[in-house]
Amino acid sequence: MALFWLSDEAWSAIEPHLPKNQPGARRVDDRRVISGILHVLKVGCRWCDCPAEYGPSTTVYNRFNRWSHRGFWLKLLDALVDAGAVTRSTAIDSTYVKAQRAAFGAKGGSAQAIGRSRGGCTTKVHALTDVIGRPYALMLTPGNVSDVKAAPALLERAGRMRYLLGDKGYDADQLRRLARDAGAVPVISGRRNRKHAIRYDKNRYAGRHLIENAFCRLKDFRRVATRYDKLAANFLSGVALATAIAFWL
Repeated sequence: MALFWLSDEAWSAIEPHLPKNQPGARRVDDRRVISGILHVLKVGCRWCDCPAEYGPSTTVYNRFNRWSHRGFWLKLLDALVDAGAVTRSTAIDSTYVKAQRAAFGAKGGSAQAIGRSRGGCTTKVHALTDVIGRPYALMLTPGNVSDVKAAPALLERAGRMRYLLGDKGYDADQLRRLARDAGAVPVISGRRNRKHAIRYDKNRYAGRHLIENAFCRLKDFRRVATRYDKLAANFLSGVALATAIAFWL
C-alpha cells in the first residue's frame, strides 16, 4: 500500500496546535512522524512494521503514545471542530469495533472499554455528528453498554443544537426530556413496543444516514475498524486522529 503523507493544507492546519517549548532533546520532524502514525492507523500494521521512510518505528509509536497520554490528539480534534462545527442538527449513534486478541492484557488485568456483546468482545465508539455528518464528539464504552445509557454523558458535549437525531436505540422518555431541556427537538424513532406511537419529523430523520456514512468512512482506517490497542485512551486517540484527517482537514 502507498505511503501516507500529510498534505500541505492538512499540515498548515495541524502545525499551529503542536506542543511548543517542550523539555528534552529537539523533536525530529513532526510532519514525518505524524504521517507515519496516520499510515499505521490507515493500513492497520503493527507499530514495529511502520515503514522506514517515516523514521524509527519506536519514535513513531512513542510520539503517538506519549501525546495520547497527554490528551493531545483529542485536543487537536476539539480545536479543529471549534473552528467549523455546525451543530444545529446533531445526530447521535454508535458502532461496534471488534477487539482483537492484542487488545487484551493491559496492566492491572482490566479490559479497558471492552465488553462481551453479540459480536463477541467489542468496544463501542459513540459519536455526535454535525449538520453535514462530521463527527465532533467521541466516547468509548464496552460493547455491552446500551446506547441510551451512554447518551447523557456524550450529550454533555453537544453544545447548542436545534434537533437531535437518533434511532430507536435512543427511544427513552428520560433522554427525550434531556434533549428538550437543552433546547433541542428530539427526532428519534419509537420502539415497536410503545403503547402510543411516537411522532417525529420523518423528513429530517432521513438525514440520520450521514452518521452511518461517517462510521463507514472512519472504518476505512483499519486500526479503527479493528481494535488492537490495549489502552482505551490510545484507541480513542487513534479514532480522534482518524476523524480529524477524514473530516476536518
